[in-house]
Amino acid sequence: MADPSKTSEVNAISSTEYSEVDIPAKKVAIAADSSDDMDEKNIGTQGHQRKQSGASSRRISEWEALQIVAAGDLDTINREMDEIEADLQNMNIKSTWYKPQLRLNDPRYFTWLLVGFASMGGLLSGVDQSLISGANLFMPASLHLDTHHVSLVSSGVPLGAVGGALILGPLNEAVGRRMAIIVSLVLYTIGAALEAGAIDFDMMFAGRFILGMGVGLEGGTVPVYVAESVSRKYRGNLVSLYQFMIALGEVFGYVIAAIFVNVKSGSWRYMLGSSLVFSTVMFFGIIFMPESPRFLMHKGRTTEAWHVWKQIRGEDAEARTEFFVMKHSVAEEFASKEQGHNKRFPWMDFFTVPRARRAIIYANVMVFLGQFTGINAIQYYMATLMQQVGFDDKQSVFMSLVGGGSLLLGTIPAILYMEKFGRRFWACAMLPGFFIGLVIIGCSYLIPLTNKSASQGTYIAGLIIYEGFFGSYSCLTWVIPSEVYPTYLRSYGMETSDVTLFLCSFLVTYFFSQMQTAMSQIGLTLGFYGGIAVVGWVYQILFMPETKNKTLEEIDIIFSQPTGQLVRENFRSAMVTVNDFVCFRWGKVFSPVSESDIFRKENGHKTELGPEAKHDELLK
Repeated sequence: MADPSKTSEVNAISSTEYSEVDIPAKKVAIAADSSDDMDEKNIGTQGHQRKQSGASSRRISEWEALQIVAAGDLDTINREMDEIEADLQNMNIKSTWYKPQLRLNDPRYFTWLLVGFASMGGLLSGVDQSLISGANLFMPASLHLDTHHVSLVSSGVPLGAVGGALILGPLNEAVGRRMAIIVSLVLYTIGAALEAGAIDFDMMFAGRFILGMGVGLEGGTVPVYVAESVSRKYRGNLVSLYQFMIALGEVFGYVIAAIFVNVKSGSWRYMLGSSLVFSTVMFFGIIFMPESPRFLMHKGRTTEAWHVWKQIRGEDAEARTEFFVMKHSVAEEFASKEQGHNKRFPWMDFFTVPRARRAIIYANVMVFLGQFTGINAIQYYMATLMQQVGFDDKQSVFMSLVGGGSLLLGTIPAILYMEKFGRRFWACAMLPGFFIGLVIIGCSYLIPLTNKSASQGTYIAGLIIYEGFFGSYSCLTWVIPSEVYPTYLRSYGMETSDVTLFLCSFLVTYFFSQMQTAMSQIGLTLGFYGGIAVVGWVYQILFMPETKNKTLEEIDIIFSQPTGQLVRENFRSAMVTVNDFVCFRWGKVFSPVSESDIFRKENGHKTELGPEAKHDELLK
């Protein structure tokens, strides 16, 4: 710990490695007080605790922890981390059959292994969602389903996913991220088995619904699990990998459908049952993965959190300083929750705490835009839509690969460059692209089917553009919710985002046929989906903050500023970018440096309580 008499005069964080936060200069008094003991008991720990007689401890806020990092006070950081390391050595954590400990020499390999197995959930989700497209060509006749039944079967996964999302928060809080993923895999297996063996509508719908519960539970847990575990430098890229795996899974689903399309008896059963292979592989892989370190910290298991952190992040200076900030951030959140009015129902903070309220609105608007521009309706009915422009049954199955492949390829730029250019730039650049694709798709419906080559060619061209740009944009619907919520509300926040995502998916899927009949094909594609894309683009320009290359704790500071201040910053940034674009200063337009960050560096960070407000005041 630091010398009790020591007082540090710290400059703004913008002058350090944590420059994106731009917290104004302030004096941070490091005062020792034995009554403000910061051992694990103070953050609600029930496990191993550090008890040192005569040791002087102190409580510091997240803000002050960030300032200590900014000042380069490594002595204070290392002293506290060495105490945690000593506790870890005393614990002597061992591998057990129900909690195996996988040990690798290089933390980078462990990180990639963790991200790889976790992201397989996206592969599984994509496979299960796209297989129904091919199965719908043969299953209705086999099970004697009418149009209403087909709509329910197609929308059974997103409907079940709403149910899975509703148990996401309580299950994540009770058993953690890793075990929640394992539960989702059990649901996947049961659902796929029921689908493959279905003998009537009831059994098929039950299988789709249970499988959907797995999709909903896993879909909201995996991005959080990854975001809480990986470095801030790669968080956007690695969470985007989840969307890449969804797109890859959808391509696999179309490939599997194409493989079994010529099987004369029960082809759709092989299609739907094939996902059992993927769920089995992921199940055995995730068993060897550790729990999220931030979840362990949230539960007061600081020493175990450091054990996991060392495995996946290493012990270098950056890893130690980030863990130091995380430790005090989670402790502050816990203290604020204990002193607040919503101790029994912390999710009420989404209504009463401005910082939390902004996060839930922002995240769920992004999710809404991702779904109500029609992507899942198009994916679920891909083969049917291909038939509408003149392809026969087998051609429809094979041509579905074009749409799925475009979505897959579109996610690659997001994985490579989102962290470089930022979330805000990515959203504002991608959304107009898939609007253009919707326009071309709409125009294809104006071409008579007598001119089949022109109709099909125009439709396929529009579909490639739409799916390609949406593939890049859709990564944001996983990245944004996984990083904007406070740690103590992250499970509840992801639950709301997950429910929003799959409820919207259910609505656009279930009502697709009726909406297409009522609005016409071009009206639904261009008027409804395209109109929402335009409104969403304006929203993003004005209200979307930049969160790239920031720790989850630094994002707290961004969401503590008033919405009006954010809108003024974004409007200024948009005007500067438009001016640079018109004047052909494209180097600045495509610069990885955010205009908002430049503005904050020049003007300081503004909050509701003024630039000198402490962060613990912002949470009240």
